[in-house]
Amino acid sequence: MTQATVLYFASLRDAAGKGSERVESGAADLRGLYEELRGRHGFVMPVARLRVAVDGEFADWTDPLREGSEIAFIPPVSGG
Repeated sequence: MTQATVLYFASLRDAAGKGSERVESGAADLRGLYEELRGRHGFVMPVARLRVAVDGEFADWTDPLREGSEIAFIPPVSGG
C-alpha cells in the first residue's frame, strides 16, 4: 500500500466534498488511483478529460504511484 496526498479541483472538489485528502492505495499507477477514488467519491469525469500532476509536474496516467507524493487531478476549466 502506498500513501499519497491527493488534491482535487473544480467539480472533483465538489464531488469529494474536500480539496485534498491523504489516501492509502494499492493501485499500480495513477489511472488506478483515480479509478479507486472515482468509485469512492462518485466522480463522473472520465480520465480522458483530466490532467494529472505529481509533485507539481504534469505526469502520465501510467506512471507508478509513489510513496509520499502529492497528486493533483485537474479537470478542464472554463474562464469568463
